Amino acid sequence: MPRYDIAIAGCGPAGLATALLLHRDGHRVTLFERFNTPRPVGSGLMIQPTGFAVLRELGLAQKLLDHGARIARLHGQAGQRGRVVLDVRYTALGRRAGFGIGVHRATLFALLHDAVVAAGIPVQTGCAITGSEAASDGRRRLSLEDGRRTPCFDLVVDALGTRTPLAPPCGRALVYGALWGTLAWPEGTGFDPAALEQRYNRASVMVGVLPVGRFPGGTQAQAAFFWSIRADRLAAWRAVGLDGWKAQVETLWPMTRPLLSQIDTPDQLTFAGYAHRTLPTPAETGLIHIGDAWHSASPQLGQGANMALLDAYALAIALRHSEDIPTALAEAVRMRRSHVRLYQALTALFTPVYQSDSRLLPLIRDRLVGPLSRLWPATRIQAAMVSGLVGDPMTPLGL
Repeated sequence: MPRYDIAIAGCGPAGLATALLLHRDGHRVTLFERFNTPRPVGSGLMIQPTGFAVLRELGLAQKLLDHGARIARLHGQAGQRGRVVLDVRYTALGRRAGFGIGVHRATLFALLHDAVVAAGIPVQTGCAITGSEAASDGRRRLSLEDGRRTPCFDLVVDALGTRTPLAPPCGRALVYGALWGTLAWPEGTGFDPAALEQRYNRASVMVGVLPVGRFPGGTQAQAAFFWSIRADRLAAWRAVGLDGWKAQVETLWPMTRPLLSQIDTPDQLTFAGYAHRTLPTPAETGLIHIGDAWHSASPQLGQGANMALLDAYALAIALRHSEDIPTALAEAVRMRRSHVRLYQALTALFTPVYQSDSRLLPLIRDRLVGPLSRLWPATRIQAAMVSGLVGDPMTPLGL
């Protein structure tokens, strides 16, 4: 197997996992990060059986289980009466059913970053990347914001996320985003420590609570709290003030009171905007885009980090079994393309049901789809979608 000089742009979960996988195969890897000190961005997420399989290959499965929260079900109710409209249980997949793991991005980042440091993989910080250029020999260099250019690499891996400067603009920004906060887990309040729980009012209002375990070195269990909101209504949200907003949340879901009491300033909540985009050409000469840099979507199905980890693994095994880089990139894209297309389509289909201004879609959800979804085979189909297993993404990767 040839060994290559590889630059990885971006120090998020996708970039860190790719660095570990490629370094272990003997490639000479350098990570480039725009911050002076690598750090995570965001709040909670769910690692599904797909992403967990990759982390297991990296030897990080037990550490993730030690810090994250094992999730057995997803539960959603509509309105103040609490009509159940979402009830997804991993056990619907049978005896070998997996589970989700709620984890804070900072925890996932720490586990991966510590492994990168332990492996001695170099990380070039303070490198804001603005573009790349291919050399005549097919190698590629990165251009930096301060005017510098890196040496040429055999391959550049773009893990810079949705707003990557290494890819042409595509797709569209989504109208709805979410306010996220990380709070102490409210013991003894009725929240299920093994469930992602949500409450909806039509499709324009959604509040959720996800157990995310504990931070490295910490003992306090944490919860990721999120509130769906249109990006163009952020100013109005701030104008209402915390007390007015808390009253709105508490009216919809009174059980959130102990969580809301921990929020003292708007700065405790961070707005996350989303985009639906899929690069038509995820690989070109000496360059491949992975994770959100290739495909990004609303987090409704919770697949972002998991899809990125699968992309990283596909690239690693493609390089392992190919004689040159162009062949490897084509193979990596081939192994992932159908699964990416499928989940991009599913996310586009389901997002308006939970995040939109539609009045008809949530009515159908609450009165028809919700009750039917608790019957077989819908229970199994839903569990497979949430797990990321629809389309059988792991068999082509040997996972």
